[in-house]
Amino acid sequence: NLGTNILLWLILGGILGWLASIIMHTDAQQGIFLNIVVGILGAMVAGFLLTPLVGIGTINQDSLSLPALLVSLLGAIILLAIVNLWRRGTVR
Repeated sequence: NLGTNILLWLILGGILGWLASIIMHTDAQQGIFLNIVVGILGAMVAGFLLTPLVGIGTINQDSLSLPALLVSLLGAIILLAIVNLWRRGTVR
């Protein structure tokens, strides 16, 4: 069901974005909306950069497994590192 998939995608994106923001120490600067955006865009980054290297899909590719969640989380961390580098000149 498309509605269920979108809801699950938003929830998982929010959780992954939140975890990535805690790991990257940007949680105080982000609200729930930004966490969702970071989680979903991070999964897209992972889809482009990591999936070809490791052969594991992301949450954006209808793969709901632990490896897919971890790859998506890593993509969100990479995205936040790029944003931090662009904003502050440091990955942090």
